[in-house]
Amino acid sequence: MKTNKFLATRRHWLACAALTGLALTPAWSGAQSAWPSKPVRIVVPYAPGGANDILARVVAEKLAPALGQPVLIENRAGAGAAVGTEHVARATPDGHTLLMAASGPIAFNPALVAKLSYNPLTDLAPISLVGSFPMILAVNDSFPAKNLAELVAYSKAHADKTNYSHPSASFQLVMELVKAKTGLKALNVPYQGSAPSINAVLTQEVQMTLIDSGPIAALIKSGKLRALAVTSEQRLASYPQVPTLKEQGVDLAVNFWSGLLAPAGTPAPIIKRLQEEMARIMALPDVAERMAKLDIRPVGGSSADFAKTIATEIPLWTQVAKDNNIKAQ
Repeated sequence: MKTNKFLATRRHWLACAALTGLALTPAWSGAQSAWPSKPVRIVVPYAPGGANDILARVVAEKLAPALGQPVLIENRAGAGAAVGTEHVARATPDGHTLLMAASGPIAFNPALVAKLSYNPLTDLAPISLVGSFPMILAVNDSFPAKNLAELVAYSKAHADKTNYSHPSASFQLVMELVKAKTGLKALNVPYQGSAPSINAVLTQEVQMTLIDSGPIAALIKSGKLRALAVTSEQRLASYPQVPTLKEQGVDLAVNFWSGLLAPAGTPAPIIKRLQEEMARIMALPDVAERMAKLDIRPVGGSSADFAKTIATEIPLWTQVAKDNNIKAQ
């Protein structure tokens, strides 16, 4: 019943997304010209320092001069990013409170949390995808498998001794999808955060991990960890020697993403103006250069595209969670 509800809402969202290109009525012109009338807040539902937080600060720096108002960052971490996300979902929809959220609270939490305090499909309005970033499948450098095929073969021969670490249920969902597509045999071992998850591979408590590139970049470059695959559509410039899943015969590409959203009911002209600014900002050469250092691909797509991404991913991850009995930790 829950999955059917998401599918029905998905159809509604896709229909709404198709309408976002319609011309705006003159009645909205006054509301648009009066905005913003005070500083704009971008709520980041995570602690400072992560990729999502960095993206928000890059956007704020470029957005403030265009809007003629300060753009402030407010970190509201907690409960798997639900605290900050709910705060924005309940905020006044006047364009002065925005959300820079990653896939977790928008696409993964609905699949993992039985009673979520907000509904990303009805309580939030998508503005634009901002950036996307893949995950890397990595093993200890002393591990015998040199590529994905060898890893799969090893796991089948040692099914009772092959494990993988992950820092959250979101990564577990992706890894279970990889397992389903490849035939990989590995039991999940959860850890609280990226550092202990990576350390488990370094100390050979587990055989592999699936994680975003930032926390393991130095370890791959120093040779302590070996990257076997990236989940993106194309190889990463930082790791040109690491093939994608598709290059290794797996019909799968998965990226985590960050996007800008507003409370549902925010006037359409404000959404449109913000989307246009995101497209402009993410196309700036200096922004692209800063994002490349984090292995983040700037996006800046349309509101309709962002809506479709969310509406497609929620039922996908809901099904993966159901098939593998995965719940939020």
